[in-house]
Amino acid sequence: MLKLAGVLLALMILFGILGFVVDVAGAITKIAFFVCLIGLGVSLAMKALRNG
Repeated sequence: MLKLAGVLLALMILFGILGFVVDVAGAITKIAFFVCLIGLGVSLAMKALRNG
């Protein structure tokens, strides 16, 4: 019974760490998306100003 509790505790810690990593990766992905979106907007604006 004690062994089972130890295994479940280890699994709980592992899944907690994995959940944190997934949250951080999601946040980094959102930030990268907005940075790329801003870069696209700036590049299109420069292109429009150069042609105009």
